[in-house]
Amino acid sequence: MTRHRGFALLGALVAVVALVCGVIITGYGLLDSGGSRADAGGSGGPSEDSGTRGRTPVGTAAPASADNWTGTWAAAPSGAEPGSPVGHPGRSIRNVVHTSIGGTSVRITLSNLYSPTPLLIGGASVAVGQGGGGPEAVAGTMRQLTFGRRPAVTVPPHGQLVSDPVALRVPYAGDLLVTLHTPRAGGPVTYHRHALQTSYLADGDRTRDLGAGAYTPSRRVWRYLTAVDVLNREAPGAVVAFGDSITDGVGSGYDANRRWPDALAARLRDRHIGVLNEGIGGNRVLSDASALRNGASGLDRFQRDVLDRAGAKVVVIDLGINDILRGRETDPARITAGLRELAQRARARGLRVIGSTLTPFGAHRWHNATTESVRDRVNEEIRAGRVFDEVVDFDKAVRDPYAPDRIRPVYDSGDGLHPSEAGYRVMARYLSPRLLAERAPALL
Repeated sequence: MTRHRGFALLGALVAVVALVCGVIITGYGLLDSGGSRADAGGSGGPSEDSGTRGRTPVGTAAPASADNWTGTWAAAPSGAEPGSPVGHPGRSIRNVVHTSIGGTSVRITLSNLYSPTPLLIGGASVAVGQGGGGPEAVAGTMRQLTFGRRPAVTVPPHGQLVSDPVALRVPYAGDLLVTLHTPRAGGPVTYHRHALQTSYLADGDRTRDLGAGAYTPSRRVWRYLTAVDVLNREAPGAVVAFGDSITDGVGSGYDANRRWPDALAARLRDRHIGVLNEGIGGNRVLSDASALRNGASGLDRFQRDVLDRAGAKVVVIDLGINDILRGRETDPARITAGLRELAQRARARGLRVIGSTLTPFGAHRWHNATTESVRDRVNEEIRAGRVFDEVVDFDKAVRDPYAPDRIRPVYDSGDGLHPSEAGYRVMARYLSPRLLAERAPALL
């Protein structure tokens, strides 16, 4: 072989190697962007082997969403806790939350949304609970949480932050204990009002306590904690339930996890799909009700509570009853326009949108001919397919066939508005896995 031909062959080989490397790199980029499709605009948090690359900055309002992370639990901030104008200085707050899916690592999101004062977290921990809604931790599972590798952090006024990930075998359908020590006054407590779950308080820094000795039962609320995400390589994503007190589970038992999103989570568990409950009792589509501790309007909070949630792929929207009953809205077109805007925002971020018809409230004290007419007309628009991608007919699921403006007695919690636990179970059955994934195989 001549020297000239040898150089030509070497050049060809180099070109082939470069081409193959380019294909590999390009393919990896496509997989990466596909995995984070629903998190466009997010912070791009760490994966198992990424070290500190892409960690959500401490003290910012950046979303918790990131590649490989999926939400297992969430609760929307509904307002400032009454009777706690300076927080719980010098105490430890132990929040008990129930997971939908498990994972190998965990991280949390804390919110100071309703306080004009910085919130100092002196220490924080996460552990697997022994179950039953109690404050006792399983031995060997207590993990200290850090924020930017620091054990203490300040959450800015009206802001939120995400912890560093910590390795922990998180169970499916199990309790997690998230404990926060607040050494000094921090302004009003950002909380979730209708937790239906007992939280606990202790004097001093008790973030590492496994036992319940120092803790006393507190109110059935969640304080500061708004999301728990897990690292789960089998999880294709999460379903976000976005609604009012019916999504929040009012009418179901305390410390029982029997809301309709809980029943849905049980159906999806074998598919490793997370279910996030972003319901707020009293919440409305159109108007803010934060002063009543019923949360910002659906239009205002949708970005924070749905689009920024880790791994969100599908949203189920069940909202509008309180616009009729509490907001005194008599124009159904305004409500459906608001719902349609929520659907458009979700689609723009790649989420599949399923909307619910509004359930009956004929036996409720605020029912009259006008409110019933508005509900009927909103439902007509939803059923006609002019609002959402798909419709789940919760109205049909729980209504009395002999009195369609009322909840069937066996499905009524007793107030004529909120379903019973049996009602919530039948609602979850109406929302089938096939409906969640139909014509959208890339999403779930």
